[in-house]
Amino acid sequence: MKNVSVTIRIIMLPINLFFDSSALIAGIISDKGAARALLLLAEDRKLKISVSDQVIVEVERNIAKKIPKILHVAREMIRESNVIIYKDPSKEKVRDYLNWIDLDADVPILVSAIKIHVDYLVTLNTKHFLNNPQVTYRSGLRIGTPGDALSWVREQMKKIK
Repeated sequence: MKNVSVTIRIIMLPINLFFDSSALIAGIISDKGAARALLLLAEDRKLKISVSDQVIVEVERNIAKKIPKILHVAREMIRESNVIIYKDPSKEKVRDYLNWIDLDADVPILVSAIKIHVDYLVTLNTKHFLNNPQVTYRSGLRIGTPGDALSWVREQMKKIK
């Protein structure tokens, strides 16, 4: 029998992060910091950033209200970072998850991240996401700050090399 050598190649899918509005705004308005670093990695196509329509609406509304002069810059940064925008989940789908998080307005964000099958939900929302371990447990998602996510991304990239 011939000795056959088989090489198994592991294909790593790009890391996919879901940004909520707090993380996306942080990346837009800060010229440094973890959220900005993640946006730059997405711009270089080293990872993917996903959001929902709701996130875009919240980002644009907050920036237009607080710093309207940079709204066009925010839109350009989102485009340049190759952010993937998904439709919001249906009201019926959201209803199934209403008891998973304390604030009903955050439920569509959580459902979007779950349905998109992201690797990490990036947020600065301590009250409803970061300080509620039940959200992580029930959703099965990694949830953390931009700094937490950047550390995790770096670890994943080391594994690829």
